[in-house]
Amino acid sequence: MSSGWSNLVLKNFDQAASTYNGQARLQRAVAWRLAKHCAKHQIPEGLWVDLGSGTGHIANALETCMPQRQVLRVDGCSEMLTLHHRHRPSQLWDLNLGLPPLPQPPSLLVSSFALHWLSNPQARLKEWLAALAPGGWMALALPVHGSFPQWHHAAAAAGVTCSAMPLPSQSSLLEVLPPDCIRYQQLHRFTQKSAEVFSLLRPMRQMGAHSSPYPAMGISKWRRLKQAWPSHQESGVAELTWLIQLLLIQR
Repeated sequence: MSSGWSNLVLKNFDQAASTYNGQARLQRAVAWRLAKHCAKHQIPEGLWVDLGSGTGHIANALETCMPQRQVLRVDGCSEMLTLHHRHRPSQLWDLNLGLPPLPQPPSLLVSSFALHWLSNPQARLKEWLAALAPGGWMALALPVHGSFPQWHHAAAAAGVTCSAMPLPSQSSLLEVLPPDCIRYQQLHRFTQKSAEVFSLLRPMRQMGAHSSPYPAMGISKWRRLKQAWPSHQESGVAELTWLIQLLLIQR
Protein backbone atom coordinates (compact mmCIF):
# COMPACT_ATOMS: atom_id res chain seq x y z
CA MET A 1 0.00 0.00 0.00
CA SER A 2 1.08 3.61 -0.56
CA SER A 3 2.64 6.10 1.81
CA GLY A 4 -0.72 7.88 1.73
CA TRP A 5 -2.32 4.80 3.26
CA SER A 6 0.37 4.62 5.94
CA ASN A 7 -0.16 8.28 6.79
CA LEU A 8 -3.92 7.75 7.07
CA VAL A 9 -3.50 4.79 9.43
CA LEU A 10 -1.09 6.71 11.67
CA LYS A 11 -3.31 9.81 11.65
CA ASN A 12 -6.38 7.84 12.71
CA PHE A 13 -4.55 6.12 15.56
CA ASP A 14 -3.00 9.39 16.70
CA GLN A 15 -6.42 11.05 16.85
CA ALA A 16 -7.84 8.15 18.87
CA ALA A 17 -4.98 7.88 21.38
CA SER A 18 -7.00 9.31 24.29
CA THR A 19 -9.89 6.86 23.79
CA TYR A 20 -7.93 3.78 22.69
CA ASN A 21 -7.46 2.08 26.05
CA GLY A 22 -11.12 2.40 26.97
CA GLN A 23 -12.15 0.35 23.93
CA ALA A 24 -9.24 -2.07 23.47
CA ARG A 25 -10.43 -4.90 25.71
CA LEU A 26 -9.72 -7.62 23.15
CA GLN A 27 -6.30 -6.16 22.34
CA ARG A 28 -5.42 -6.05 26.04
CA ALA A 29 -6.55 -9.64 26.63
CA VAL A 30 -4.57 -10.93 23.65
CA ALA A 31 -1.47 -9.01 24.74
CA TRP A 32 -1.57 -10.67 28.15
CA ARG A 33 -2.04 -14.07 26.57
CA LEU A 34 0.96 -13.53 24.31
CA ALA A 35 3.11 -12.22 27.17
CA LYS A 36 2.33 -15.29 29.29
CA HIS A 37 3.39 -17.55 26.42
CA CYS A 38 6.67 -15.62 26.19
CA ALA A 39 7.23 -16.06 29.93
CA LYS A 40 7.18 -19.85 29.51
CA HIS A 41 10.36 -19.76 27.38
CA GLN A 42 13.98 -18.91 28.06
CA ILE A 43 14.18 -15.76 25.96
CA PRO A 44 17.73 -14.35 26.14
CA GLU A 45 18.53 -11.09 27.84
CA GLY A 46 19.40 -8.20 25.60
CA LEU A 47 17.31 -5.78 23.58
CA TRP A 48 13.56 -6.41 23.70
CA VAL A 49 11.45 -4.34 21.28
CA ASP A 50 7.68 -3.88 20.91
CA LEU A 51 6.94 -3.05 17.28
CA GLY A 52 3.76 -1.02 16.81
CA SER A 53 3.44 -0.61 20.56
CA GLY A 54 0.35 1.62 20.52
CA THR A 55 -0.38 2.49 24.14
CA GLY A 56 1.86 -0.32 25.39
CA HIS A 57 -0.35 -3.32 26.13
CA ILE A 58 2.13 -6.05 25.20
CA ALA A 59 5.20 -4.17 26.50
CA ASN A 60 3.48 -3.56 29.84
CA ALA A 61 2.34 -7.18 30.05
CA LEU A 62 5.85 -8.46 29.35
CA GLU A 63 7.40 -6.22 31.99
CA THR A 64 4.79 -7.34 34.51
CA CYS A 65 5.32 -11.04 33.77
CA MET A 66 9.12 -10.61 33.78
CA PRO A 67 9.90 -7.60 36.01
CA GLN A 68 13.66 -7.79 35.39
CA ARG A 69 13.20 -6.97 31.69
CA GLN A 70 12.58 -3.64 29.96
CA VAL A 71 10.97 -3.27 26.54
CA LEU A 72 11.68 -0.55 23.97
CA ARG A 73 8.38 0.78 22.58
CA VAL A 74 8.39 1.65 18.87
CA ASP A 75 5.40 3.25 17.16
CA GLY A 76 4.64 5.70 14.37
CA CYS A 77 2.04 7.58 16.45
CA SER A 78 3.48 10.26 18.70
CA GLU A 79 0.24 10.65 20.65
CA MET A 80 0.20 6.93 21.49
CA LEU A 81 3.77 7.11 22.79
CA THR A 82 2.92 10.00 25.12
CA LEU A 83 0.67 7.60 27.04
CA HIS A 84 3.58 5.33 28.01
CA HIS A 85 5.27 5.64 31.38
CA ARG A 86 7.88 8.37 31.08
CA HIS A 87 10.58 6.10 32.48
CA ARG A 88 10.09 3.53 29.73
CA PRO A 89 12.18 3.84 26.53
CA SER A 90 10.30 4.65 23.34
CA GLN A 91 11.06 5.56 19.74
CA LEU A 92 8.87 7.30 17.16
CA TRP A 93 9.21 5.39 13.89
CA ASP A 94 7.02 4.41 10.93
CA LEU A 95 7.52 0.65 10.58
CA ASN A 96 6.65 0.85 6.87
CA LEU A 97 10.17 2.29 6.52
CA GLY A 98 11.60 -0.93 7.93
CA LEU A 99 13.01 -1.43 11.39
CA PRO A 100 14.35 1.64 13.19
CA PRO A 101 18.08 1.96 13.90
CA LEU A 102 18.75 -0.29 16.91
CA PRO A 103 21.86 -0.37 19.10
CA GLN A 104 22.18 -4.15 18.76
CA PRO A 105 20.33 -7.11 17.21
CA PRO A 106 17.23 -7.72 19.35
CA SER A 107 16.80 -10.91 21.35
CA LEU A 108 13.03 -10.38 21.30
CA LEU A 109 10.78 -8.65 18.79
CA VAL A 110 7.14 -8.61 19.83
CA SER A 111 4.16 -7.15 17.99
CA SER A 112 0.48 -7.29 18.82
CA PHE A 113 -2.31 -6.01 16.54
CA ALA A 114 0.14 -4.07 14.36
CA LEU A 115 1.62 -6.19 11.55
CA HIS A 116 -1.59 -6.27 9.47
CA TRP A 117 -1.59 -2.45 9.24
CA LEU A 118 1.77 -2.42 7.47
CA SER A 119 2.40 -2.56 3.75
CA ASN A 120 3.28 -6.13 2.73
CA PRO A 121 3.07 -7.88 6.13
CA GLN A 122 4.86 -10.95 4.75
CA ALA A 123 7.92 -8.90 3.76
CA ARG A 124 7.94 -7.17 7.14
CA LEU A 125 7.77 -10.55 8.89
CA LYS A 126 10.80 -11.83 6.95
CA GLU A 127 12.67 -8.61 7.71
CA TRP A 128 11.94 -8.87 11.43
CA LEU A 129 13.04 -12.48 11.60
CA ALA A 130 16.32 -11.70 9.82
CA ALA A 131 17.03 -8.85 12.26
CA LEU A 132 16.96 -11.08 15.35
CA ALA A 133 20.11 -11.99 17.17
CA PRO A 134 21.05 -15.67 16.79
CA GLY A 135 18.74 -17.61 19.10
CA GLY A 136 16.48 -14.58 19.40
CA TRP A 137 12.68 -14.77 19.53
CA MET A 138 9.73 -13.10 17.85
CA ALA A 139 6.21 -13.12 19.31
CA LEU A 140 3.24 -12.02 17.21
CA ALA A 141 -0.49 -11.58 17.56
CA LEU A 142 -2.68 -10.25 14.76
CA PRO A 143 -6.12 -10.73 13.21
CA VAL A 144 -6.07 -12.78 10.02
CA HIS A 145 -8.25 -13.54 7.02
CA GLY A 146 -11.48 -15.23 8.10
CA SER A 147 -12.18 -12.57 10.72
CA PHE A 148 -15.52 -10.72 10.64
CA PRO A 149 -17.58 -13.35 8.76
CA GLN A 150 -20.81 -11.69 9.92
CA TRP A 151 -19.69 -8.35 8.46
CA HIS A 152 -18.78 -9.91 5.13
CA HIS A 153 -22.06 -11.86 5.03
CA ALA A 154 -24.12 -8.74 5.75
CA ALA A 155 -22.30 -6.70 3.10
CA ALA A 156 -22.88 -9.39 0.47
CA ALA A 157 -26.55 -9.71 1.42
CA ALA A 158 -27.03 -5.93 1.39
CA GLY A 159 -25.20 -5.49 -1.91
CA VAL A 160 -22.62 -3.09 -0.45
CA THR A 161 -18.84 -3.21 -0.22
CA CYS A 162 -17.47 -4.70 2.98
CA SER A 163 -15.21 -1.96 4.32
CA ALA A 164 -13.41 -4.20 6.79
CA MET A 165 -9.64 -3.97 6.55
CA PRO A 166 -8.24 -6.75 4.30
CA LEU A 167 -6.20 -9.10 6.45
CA PRO A 168 -3.30 -11.45 5.66
CA SER A 169 -4.12 -15.15 5.67
CA GLN A 170 -2.67 -17.55 8.18
CA SER A 171 -1.03 -19.54 5.38
CA SER A 172 0.61 -16.44 3.84
CA LEU A 173 2.33 -15.72 7.15
CA LEU A 174 3.45 -19.28 7.80
CA GLU A 175 4.84 -19.77 4.30
CA VAL A 176 7.53 -17.10 4.80
CA LEU A 177 8.75 -18.74 8.03
CA PRO A 178 11.10 -21.73 8.17
CA PRO A 179 8.96 -24.49 9.74
CA ASP A 180 11.68 -25.45 12.21
CA CYS A 181 11.73 -21.96 13.75
CA ILE A 182 8.08 -22.00 14.86
CA ARG A 183 7.87 -22.77 18.58
CA TYR A 184 4.17 -22.07 19.06
CA GLN A 185 1.27 -21.31 16.78
CA GLN A 186 -2.41 -21.11 17.54
CA LEU A 187 -5.45 -19.60 15.88
CA HIS A 188 -7.86 -18.20 18.44
CA ARG A 189 -11.49 -17.31 17.83
CA PHE A 190 -13.04 -14.45 19.79
CA THR A 191 -16.69 -13.47 19.33
CA GLN A 192 -18.08 -10.16 20.53
CA LYS A 193 -21.83 -9.85 21.07
CA SER A 194 -24.24 -6.95 21.26
CA ALA A 195 -27.91 -6.17 20.77
CA GLU A 196 -26.85 -3.29 18.51
CA VAL A 197 -24.79 -3.92 15.36
CA PHE A 198 -23.06 -0.56 15.35
CA SER A 199 -21.89 -1.03 18.95
CA LEU A 200 -19.77 -3.88 17.57
CA LEU A 201 -18.17 -1.62 14.96
CA ARG A 202 -18.05 1.70 16.83
CA PRO A 203 -15.08 0.74 19.06
CA MET A 204 -12.91 0.38 15.95
CA ARG A 205 -13.37 4.06 15.20
CA GLN A 206 -12.85 5.00 18.85
CA MET A 207 -9.55 3.09 18.77
CA GLY A 208 -8.49 4.57 15.43
CA ALA A 209 -8.70 1.12 13.81
CA HIS A 210 -11.25 2.13 11.18
CA SER A 211 -8.90 2.89 8.28
CA SER A 212 -10.07 1.17 5.11
CA PRO A 213 -8.86 1.16 1.50
CA TYR A 214 -12.50 1.21 0.39
CA PRO A 215 -14.65 4.35 -0.15
CA ALA A 216 -16.73 5.51 2.79
CA MET A 217 -20.35 4.36 2.75
CA GLY A 218 -23.31 6.68 3.04
CA ILE A 219 -26.01 6.43 5.70
CA SER A 220 -28.40 4.47 3.48
CA LYS A 221 -25.81 1.76 2.83
CA TRP A 222 -24.99 1.50 6.52
CA ARG A 223 -28.69 1.01 7.24
CA ARG A 224 -28.87 -1.78 4.65
CA LEU A 225 -25.79 -3.38 6.20
CA LYS A 226 -27.39 -3.25 9.64
CA GLN A 227 -30.61 -4.82 8.40
CA ALA A 228 -28.71 -7.66 6.71
CA TRP A 229 -26.47 -8.41 9.69
CA PRO A 230 -27.03 -12.01 10.91
CA SER A 231 -28.20 -12.49 14.47
CA HIS A 232 -29.25 -15.38 16.65
CA GLN A 233 -32.90 -16.13 15.95
CA GLU A 234 -33.64 -16.85 19.61
CA SER A 235 -31.87 -13.92 21.26
CA GLY A 236 -31.62 -11.40 18.43
CA VAL A 237 -28.03 -10.70 19.50
CA ALA A 238 -25.58 -9.66 16.78
CA GLU A 239 -22.04 -11.02 16.76
CA LEU A 240 -18.63 -10.11 15.37
CA THR A 241 -15.96 -12.82 15.27
CA TRP A 242 -12.20 -12.25 15.19
CA LEU A 243 -9.60 -14.86 14.21
CA ILE A 244 -6.37 -14.04 16.00
CA GLN A 245 -3.09 -15.71 15.02
CA LEU A 246 -0.53 -16.16 17.80
CA LEU A 247 3.02 -17.09 16.83
CA LEU A 248 6.24 -17.63 18.75
CA ILE A 249 9.29 -17.94 16.52
CA GLN A 250 12.94 -18.53 17.35
CA ARG A 251 15.75 -17.78 14.97
